[in-house]
Amino acid sequence: MNLNQTPALFRLDAALNRMAVTFHGMTAQPDEPNCECHWGSAEELAQLKVPDVELDLDLLRRTWQATDWSDHASVLRRILPQLSRALVRGLVEPLFGMEEVGRAFARGQWQQWPAEQTAAVREFLNAWWAHTLIDTDPAVPAHEVLALCAEASATLSPWLHVWEAQTCAVADQHIAEAVTHLSADPEN
Repeated sequence: MNLNQTPALFRLDAALNRMAVTFHGMTAQPDEPNCECHWGSAEELAQLKVPDVELDLDLLRRTWQATDWSDHASVLRRILPQLSRALVRGLVEPLFGMEEVGRAFARGQWQQWPAEQTAAVREFLNAWWAHTLIDTDPAVPAHEVLALCAEASATLSPWLHVWEAQTCAVADQHIAEAVTHLSADPEN
């Protein structure tokens, strides 16, 4: 491990622990509905109404991807401890890019939650971003983490400022990879 990475890794671990503590015991609303034919079974929906039960990765994906929750905030709070760990480990695979996951954060309107919850989410995003920039082999490419953070926070500038402030070769390599990715993407 790169010794310069240690404080960033400790910060990320602390942020993940804070997410687990802050959102411990959260559940979807008891009357939260979703369509069995599009989202999943009644048994799967019931899991969201029980605190702290680990979801299988497919159910986790279907949960954050669904756009038709009546209370996005409570559903997002319910899955955040597991989702944040899965994101960092590279276990979340959206169809079109990590900005999809960022939009799921935005749908939950996390910036309007109570201060302790907002601070936990903000610190998770910041810590993950800071760690990604100095990680030689991040589980999620830096440009994808950037897209998620920008969508989740509805702003790009602060994330770019953190990247710009980095002075290590690893962060520069991530910039080169992002430019290569963007140049190769016909959508851009």
